[in-house]
Amino acid sequence: MGILNVTPDSFSDGGCFVDIESALAHALQMEAEGAAILDIGGESTRPGAESVTLKEELERTIPLIEAIRERSDITISIDTSKAAVAEAALNAGAAIVNDVTGLEGDPEMPSVCAKYGCGVVVMHMQGRPRMMQNSPQYTDVLREVLQYFQSRYDALLKAGVMPEALCFDPGIGFGKTDTHNLTLLKYLDQLRCHDRPLMLGVSRKSVIGRSLNNEAMSLRDWPTVALTALGALRGAEIHRVHQIQSNVEALKMIQAIKDAK
Repeated sequence: MGILNVTPDSFSDGGCFVDIESALAHALQMEAEGAAILDIGGESTRPGAESVTLKEELERTIPLIEAIRERSDITISIDTSKAAVAEAALNAGAAIVNDVTGLEGDPEMPSVCAKYGCGVVVMHMQGRPRMMQNSPQYTDVLREVLQYFQSRYDALLKAGVMPEALCFDPGIGFGKTDTHNLTLLKYLDQLRCHDRPLMLGVSRKSVIGRSLNNEAMSLRDWPTVALTALGALRGAEIHRVHQIQSNVEALKMIQAIKDAK
């Protein structure tokens, strides 16, 4: 899953693809490098991020989704917690809703996803982006994240979302300390909920910089590749990354090893 943020303030690529021409070119480049899904986001969810208006988020994302759909049949995901944005994106050609609030941020989101029968990524987040990193606390982060997945699974099925539509993301960096993040990565294989796929989104995140004692964003891509390989061995089936080619090659090598006799 290739990350494409059409925002001025996302933590890694904010401001890089704010015009539709550069965003479209980057989308097509990611597809050429091996991305199977493009995740389009119009509102930053980095720690401390401010929310944007519905109008602004629609203006950032929908024309780009339409432009990509005119040029490609690649699967498109909309990264949003607003039901109106999700519905507009699904009408424009998206097939997945990736919601950092686990479909809890907007009461209409479950019904929209059920209506369209789209894929749904349910992410765990303690708190909300503006304040989530202030003081995250857990008694047992692994158990609490899995319990959250199970509760959302039950609630979304009651709302009409089909079980085969669901995918779960532990939310690395979303209301978690570095210790919490590393624990979740170490025991990722214990987070599977009703045998639904796991998505790993750790690309270029701050835990990498702090773990390596180097905050330079440019130095986080190869550690991301290492975590992608680890995630594949731990059962992650969707890998949300900024840099496509190197991560695709890592996954191909992991698959070659798994397929060896």
